Amino acid sequence: MFGYTLGIYLYGLAMQLAALFHPKARKWVKGRQNWKSRHRQLKAALPKGRPLFWFHCASLGEFEQGRPLIEKLSAREQPPLILLTFYSPSGYEVRKKYPQADVVAYLPLDTPAQARAFVTLWQPQLAVFVKYEFWFNILQQLQKRNVPTLLISGLFRPDQLFFKFYGGPFRRILKGFSHLFVQNEASGEQLSKAGISCCTVAGDNRIDRVQSIAAQAPRITVAAAFCQSAPVIVVGSSWPEDEAYLLPYLNKELPVDWKVIIAPHEISESHLKNIEQQLALPCIRFSAAGNNLEKLDRTRVLLIDNIGMLSALYQYGRIAYIGGGFKTGLHNTLEPIAFGLPVLFGPHYHKFEEARYLVEEGGGFVIEDAQTLSDALRRLQEPKAYQEAASQALRYITQNQGATQKVLHWIESAGL
Repeated sequence: MFGYTLGIYLYGLAMQLAALFHPKARKWVKGRQNWKSRHRQLKAALPKGRPLFWFHCASLGEFEQGRPLIEKLSAREQPPLILLTFYSPSGYEVRKKYPQADVVAYLPLDTPAQARAFVTLWQPQLAVFVKYEFWFNILQQLQKRNVPTLLISGLFRPDQLFFKFYGGPFRRILKGFSHLFVQNEASGEQLSKAGISCCTVAGDNRIDRVQSIAAQAPRITVAAAFCQSAPVIVVGSSWPEDEAYLLPYLNKELPVDWKVIIAPHEISESHLKNIEQQLALPCIRFSAAGNNLEKLDRTRVLLIDNIGMLSALYQYGRIAYIGGGFKTGLHNTLEPIAFGLPVLFGPHYHKFEEARYLVEEGGGFVIEDAQTLSDALRRLQEPKAYQEAASQALRYITQNQGATQKVLHWIESAGL
């Protein structure tokens, strides 16, 4: 895999150069500086005599997929130590104080020397990678030491390098795993065609997480006072590209008895002001609402100006609009459908298994322009159409739950 390793070295050099100009690249580089001495200090501080399980996630989305398994293992009577590594600063910075992990750190660059040093230092009894994480040199080191290595919530498509006629070296990466837990039958079939049999179709581990969130969602007093008995559209993680269609619809076509909660992806003052200026409806920010019931009753739009409560806000919704589908990728659709909400989103959704299912089965609606937005929301105001869509949305959750338990069963069967 000379070409792969050369690519890793060149990527590391590119990040060094990018760090001169980009804050995120700077964090990526800084987080890996002197990593050996940092990791030695972190390991030295751990209690002795307990097995160590290593989880690696690219960023936050993958962390949410690994999180249910981490928390199940941490709840054992004799829990293992948990080492959690991230590739991206956006994952590390948000979860560096995650209480269920004993150590949270950056994964070093996957060169042969650094892979060998990392695995030798930590000596994990189990390694778990999430979704798309395939690091050849690290996997090779784990395999040399006979470390059980799992992939969870995996997704595979025919166009990936593994399955090209020249993809033999990349297929060897997959064969470095002890077992692969994939999200759907298509992924399992793709692996089987490639001669990889150590595979289980288990579903998406995030589903277990969103079910837990939905079951334990805290009451939000301001949101409850704002919504009361009105049907509500919850707009989650919207971008200006989404708002370009949404806000004109709200101004001209929102039924008089409906209300809207908008939780933008970016909550900068300039973005919040831009939303307020475009709205013709009475709007109030969450931070300014207090418990003034009379003011909330007169308001049609509640604008969320904080981070962290979106998943709980879906409990007050009837329909959800999920942002990101007009940009590079869709945000989380699992959280609203865990509450049985039909979902609307932009056209860039095809990389997301749950979104494809929702569109095919009628629980999700693709918005291309102002007309398709208006048509979808008009349709969902009809009781029969709404009930069918809500049932299909919730069905995805109920049919795909239990992935975490399947992985946990494998771990326990392996005596870990």
